[in-house]
Amino acid sequence: MPPFLVDTHAHLCDTSFDLDRQEVIERAQQAGVGAIIIVAETLEDAQRNVALAEEYSCLKPAAGLYPEYADVTEAGRVIDFIRSQPGRFCAVGEVGLDFWIAKEEPARERQRFVFRQFIELARELDLPLNVHSRSAGRHAVAMLLENKCCRVQMHAFDGRAAAAMPAVEAGFFFSVPPSIVRSRQKQKLVKQLPLSCILVESDSPVLGSDLSQRNEPANVLVALQAIADIKHIACQEVHEAVRENTCKLYGEM
Repeated sequence: MPPFLVDTHAHLCDTSFDLDRQEVIERAQQAGVGAIIIVAETLEDAQRNVALAEEYSCLKPAAGLYPEYADVTEAGRVIDFIRSQPGRFCAVGEVGLDFWIAKEEPARERQRFVFRQFIELARELDLPLNVHSRSAGRHAVAMLLENKCCRVQMHAFDGRAAAAMPAVEAGFFFSVPPSIVRSRQKQKLVKQLPLSCILVESDSPVLGSDLSQRNEPANVLVALQAIADIKHIACQEVHEAVRENTCKLYGEM
C-alpha cells in the first residue's frame, strides 16, 4: 500500500457537506486520501475547522481570511484567534489577493495590506501560507518574494507559467485541483511546472472535474491522473512525488 495522499486545500466546513460529511471523509480515505487540510475563509470557518478537526483526526485545520473579506478589523480577529490556539493550525490560509473581485486600486491596496499581515503572522509562527491569487498571480508572487517567504502553497494558480517560474525558483509549491481536466490554463501550467513543486488539492466543494457535481476530497485522484497524463509518466511516480512534496511543506501528517 503506497503512502497516503493529502488533499492540501478543501472547504469541508462548507454547509454543502453538513448532511454527509462523514461519508465524504470515508470516501476520501477509501481512495487513499489520508489527510485533508481544511482551509478557512472567515473567522467562523476557522472556529468550525478546529471543531471538525477534534471530531475527525484526518482533518488538519488552517485559518485565514479570504481576500473578498479583506478588512483590517476582521483580519485582526482572525489573527488573534490563530494566536490563541498555539500549535493547532497547520497553515495560514486561505489568504492572498483576488483582483477578479477587487477591480479598483483602493480595494486592491486593502487586500495587499491584509495579506501582508498574514505573511508576517506565518513567519512569526513558522507556518506555511496557503495562498489564493485569482487574477493576481504575478502580484501575489511578487509580494511573497519581496517578503522573503519560503514556505508557500499557491492554490489553484490561474496565471501563466511565466508568472509561476520565479515562485518555482523560490521553492514554492503549486496545488492542482480536479478542474485541470477542463482547464487549458492549468494543463499548460502543469506541463511547465517541475514535478518537484506539485501538490494536489480538491478545493471542495468547487473546482471539480464536473461543474454540475459537488466536488470532494476523493477527487484529488482525478488531478493526480491528469498530471501523469500531461507529463507522460506513471501515476505512481506522480503519487510518490506529490507525497514527498507535501511532506516537505507540511511535514508528516
